[in-house]
Amino acid sequence: MNEHIWQAIVACDPAYDGRVYYGLLTTGIFCKPSCKSKTPNKQNVRIYSSPEEAQRDGLRPCKRCRPDKPIHHSPDVELVEQLTRLIHERYHDSLTLSEMAAHLYISPFYLQKCFTRIMNMSPANYLKAIRVQAAKAMLAETKMSMTSIAHAVGFQNSAYFSSVFQKATGYAPTAYRAMMLEENGGNPRLIRTSDQ
Repeated sequence: MNEHIWQAIVACDPAYDGRVYYGLLTTGIFCKPSCKSKTPNKQNVRIYSSPEEAQRDGLRPCKRCRPDKPIHHSPDVELVEQLTRLIHERYHDSLTLSEMAAHLYISPFYLQKCFTRIMNMSPANYLKAIRVQAAKAMLAETKMSMTSIAHAVGFQNSAYFSSVFQKATGYAPTAYRAMMLEENGGNPRLIRTSDQ
């Protein structure tokens, strides 16, 4: 499962609604990513591209989020979806609120207010969360240096990266990498082995 989709499910992110659906193999129900039900166990989740596909697999629609009903988004929800897509595509770039707002042709003040109201966090905090998720994958799957990882996920320096990462996860990046290595029995799941 794509890590961005899993994080959307965990965060109840409406940006993925109508694009993907997730089925719970244990309950026989499928939901929209924004469903406010309890976060499922990742191993029990299957991803679908349409309600029909989930129903063909024998799953029934959630009565809470109604994934089988057409989605009618307000302009504010559409704006938030556009911004979350932009952040997922460009989290590794230097993105300020002003740059995000200019890309969406909206005022920074309105963008901040609208995003925070719908997502319960600011665009800057959402951007940090996406960067931390990307860094977690790199720490677990590569031998890249901390500085290289920091730059690869959009942080300007490794000290700030370490501070943000520790605040978000409770671990320093080096401690997180060591923990992931230990969980894998000393065998890292290496995808990339250089600082490219």
